[in-house]
Amino acid sequence: MIAVALLVRLIVMHFASSSLLDPARDHFIPGWENGHYTFAREYERIAKSIVTGEGFSSPYAYPTGPTALMGPVYAYLLAGIFKLFGIFSSASTVAALTLNNLISAFICLPVFLIARQSFGPKIAVWSGWAWALYPHAMAGSNAWIWDTVLGTLLFTFLVLYTLKLQRSNNYLAWLGYGLLWAIAALTNANVLSTLPFFGLWLLLRHWRSRTLRLGPIMAASLMFLIAVAPWLWRCSQLYGRFVALRGNLGLEVMVGNSSDTSRPSNWDETPGSNLAELQKFERLGEPAYMAERQQEALRVIETRPLWYVGQTLRRILYTWTNIWVFPPRWTLDEVGLPNALAYSIISVLAVIGLGWAIRNHRKETIPLVIPLIFFPIVYYLTHQDDGRFRHPIDPVVIIFVACGLCSFFSKRGGSSERRATQECSVGK
Repeated sequence: MIAVALLVRLIVMHFASSSLLDPARDHFIPGWENGHYTFAREYERIAKSIVTGEGFSSPYAYPTGPTALMGPVYAYLLAGIFKLFGIFSSASTVAALTLNNLISAFICLPVFLIARQSFGPKIAVWSGWAWALYPHAMAGSNAWIWDTVLGTLLFTFLVLYTLKLQRSNNYLAWLGYGLLWAIAALTNANVLSTLPFFGLWLLLRHWRSRTLRLGPIMAASLMFLIAVAPWLWRCSQLYGRFVALRGNLGLEVMVGNSSDTSRPSNWDETPGSNLAELQKFERLGEPAYMAERQQEALRVIETRPLWYVGQTLRRILYTWTNIWVFPPRWTLDEVGLPNALAYSIISVLAVIGLGWAIRNHRKETIPLVIPLIFFPIVYYLTHQDDGRFRHPIDPVVIIFVACGLCSFFSKRGGSSERRATQECSVGK
C-alpha cells in the first residue's frame, strides 16, 4: 500500500510541480502584483530566516523580527531542506514535495493498524488502499508546502497510540505518548483540541478494566509539559503575555469573518496578502498588531452575534461538503461543484460507515469519533480552507468510508445485516 501510494503521488508530483518550478513564479517566493501580495508562504520565509542566521522570524516579505505565528517543527524541517538543497531553489521545492509524498504514503500504515484494531482485517485492507488512492491526499501532498501532511501523520499515529494505551501501564509507552503529543502540538497546535477527550476516554477504559494507575498518566503529562514549555516561554516572552503555542487567533477569526465573505477565507485580511496590512504589521510589531486584530475580532463577534453564528454554520457545512455558495459554481477551485460533489459523497459514505460502526463496534468507534467532533471546532469559529484544515482527520474519515463501502457491498452479496457484519468484521 505504501509503495503504491508513493508511486501515484510521485506521478502526480511530476505533472503538478511544473507550476511550482516555473521561474516566473520564483519557486513560490512571495511577490507583489497589482498591489496584492501573491504566493505567500510563511513557513518558507521563516525557514529562510533560520538558515540565514536571523532566527525564528520574519514570516512575511519584510524583516519583522521574531514571530509566534507558526509552530517550530515544520519550520525547522523546511530549514533543513533549504540548508541541504538551497533557499527557494528548484531542488528544495522538489525535496519538500517528495518528503510530503513520502509522509502521505506512510500514513497508510497507521490507517491500516487503526482500522484493523477497531474493525478487523477486512476493513483495514479497504482503509489502507482507500488512503493510498485518496485523490485529495494525492493533490494535497503536492500543493501544500506546509505542516499539513506532517501534522496528519503525527495526529493519525496519536489516534493509534491512544488505542494501544487502553490496556497498557508501561511507563516508557506513556512517556512516548506525552512526547508525541508535544511534537504534534508544536507542529499543529489544533491537535490539542482533542487531547482532553482522548485522555478522558483512556481514563474511563482503565477505570472500567480496573487497571487505572496515576503514575504513568502523570509521567506522560510531565513529559508533554517539559517538551512544550520552552516554546510556550519563548512565545510568551515575545508577546509580553501568555501565548498558547501561537499568537494569531484574532487574525484567523478576521480572515473568515471580514466584510468580504464571498469565499471561506479572505486572505486580504492578512499581512501576507495585503500590502497595507504588512506595512501596519511592520510598524506596530507582531505582538501589538496581533493584539489589535484580536480586539477587532471580539468587536465583530460582540456587535454581530447572529451574523457570526450564521457564518459559523456556513463553515460547518463547508467543512463536510465544500459548499460555500448555493448553488455551487461549475469551477475547478475549492468552492466549485466538482469539489463539492467529491467532498459530499465522501462525507455521506463516512456517515453510513459511522452508523454501521456504532451498531456493531460501539466501544471501538468512540475514540475515532473524537477527532471528527472536536478537531474542526476551531476552524468552524475562525475560517476554512481548501481541504487543508480538515486533512488531519481525513484518515479517520477514510476509515469510516471503508466501513460504509464494505457494509454496502457485503449487503449486496447477502440478504441480512448479520452477514454484512460478519464479512466486514472477519477476524476481529
